[in-house]
Amino acid sequence: MISSGWDNTFYLYTFGCQMNQADTGIITALLQQQGYSLADMEADAGIILLNTCAVRENAVDRIEHYLQHLQGLKKRQKGLIVGVVGCIPQYQRQEMFSVSPAIDFLAGPDSYRSLPLLIEQVRAGQRPASLEFNAAETYEGIDPVRQGSISASVPVMRGCNNMCAFCVVPFTRGRERSHPFNAVIAEVRQLVTDGYREITLLGQNVNSYCDPEIGRDFAALLDAVSREAPLARIRFMTSHPKDISESLVRIIADRPNICNHIHLPVQSGSSRMLDLMNRGHTIEEYRQKIALIREAIPGVVLTTDIIAGFCGEQEEDHQATLQLLSQVRFDLAFMFFYSERPGTLAARTLEDDVPEAVKKRRLQDIIDLQNSISDELYQEAVGTVVEVLAESESKRSSQQLRGRTDTGRVVVFDREHYQAGDRLNVLITSSTSATLIGRPALSVGHVS
Repeated sequence: MISSGWDNTFYLYTFGCQMNQADTGIITALLQQQGYSLADMEADAGIILLNTCAVRENAVDRIEHYLQHLQGLKKRQKGLIVGVVGCIPQYQRQEMFSVSPAIDFLAGPDSYRSLPLLIEQVRAGQRPASLEFNAAETYEGIDPVRQGSISASVPVMRGCNNMCAFCVVPFTRGRERSHPFNAVIAEVRQLVTDGYREITLLGQNVNSYCDPEIGRDFAALLDAVSREAPLARIRFMTSHPKDISESLVRIIADRPNICNHIHLPVQSGSSRMLDLMNRGHTIEEYRQKIALIREAIPGVVLTTDIIAGFCGEQEEDHQATLQLLSQVRFDLAFMFFYSERPGTLAARTLEDDVPEAVKKRRLQDIIDLQNSISDELYQEAVGTVVEVLAESESKRSSQQLRGRTDTGRVVVFDREHYQAGDRLNVLITSSTSATLIGRPALSVGHVS
C-alpha cells in the first residue's frame, strides 16, 4: 500500500493507439487498488504518468516536447513525480533517462503491476526502471477503469510475433500471448451487465488469437463474444492480411451484431515492397482476401494503412500502391511516409534511401487519391438511411450528436430528442470525405 504523508493523486496522459487507451484503464485500476486516487486535471496531481507510443517518430517527438513542459512544472511544484510508461521507455531503454531530467521512473508494458513500488522508490531517492518482458503477463484479473459507458475495448492478446521490417511492436510489447478464452467471455459478460452498447476486441494482430487453454482461434472467440452480447455491436482490430481466414469471414457474415467493417493494413500495393517489409504475403494474395471478404459480406467497408517511401521503393512501386487504392476503394486509410525506427529489421538490414522530398510527394499523391475516393464513397451514401449508434455530443454544436454506422463511418446528425447511447436510423443529407451528415429518420429503438 501507499505511504502516508505524500500526495498520492495521479494524472494520466495517453498517447497512441487503442491498446494504449486500454492499458490506461489497467494502470488506473492497479493504482486505485493500492489507494491512489485519479485527479481530474494535471494541476491537481502529485504524480503524472505519460503512457506512451513508439510506433511513429513524431509520437516520440511529442513525448519529448511534453516532458519539457513537465520539467518547468516540477520546478514550480516541489515533490511532483513524473513517470514515463508504455512503449517508448521499453523501446528507448538505454537513453530514456537522458531525454529529460523531468523523468523520475520508467515502466514498460509488462511492468504496470510494479508502479506502486516504483513510486515508493522515487520517494526514497532512487530513479528506478522496470523494463523486463513478461511472457505470461496479460493482466488477467484486473478490472480496467473505462472512460464512458457506451463503448468498451477488451484486449484479447498482447504482443506480436510478426517481424514486419518497419515495426517496433515486437520490441516494445514482446511476443504474442493470448488471454484465456473464458476470461474474455467473462469480461464481455460483465460489460453486458454494465450496459455497454459496443465492444471492440483488441490485439496487435487480433486474428492470430489462440486460446492458451485449448487452442480455440479468433473466429471461435468472435462468434462466442457476439452470442454473449447479442444486443451490442461487436468490433475488432487490428488484423493481419495473412491471418484472415475463411472461417473468420463466415462468422462476420453470419452473426448480425458483428460490424461489417474490417481494418486490413496493406502498407504497399507492390509485392516487391511487401517482401522487403517482411509482410508474409504478396499483393495478389491480399487481393484474394479482399475478394473473399466482399463476396461473403455484402456492403462491407474496408480500411487500411499505407506507408509511402519505404526502403528501396521505386516509382513503379508507388504507382502500384495508387493502382491498388483506385481498384479496392478503401473507405479510409491511415497514411504515413516511412521514418526509420532504430532496432527494427529495416534499420538493421536496409538502407533508408528514398529522399524525404520524394517520400512527402508520394505521400501527398496517396492522400489526394484516397481523399477523392472517400469523398465519392461518402457522396454515394447521400439519400440513404443508415443505422447509427449515437456516441457523444458533436464537438461543433450541442444541437447535434455524433455516432457511427455499423461499418464504422462517422455520422453527425440533428439531436432532436436523442441521447448518446441511442440507436436510430439517420437519413443522410450531405457528406464530406470523412463524415456523413443527416437527420433522424424512423428510430429502431433504444439499446439498453
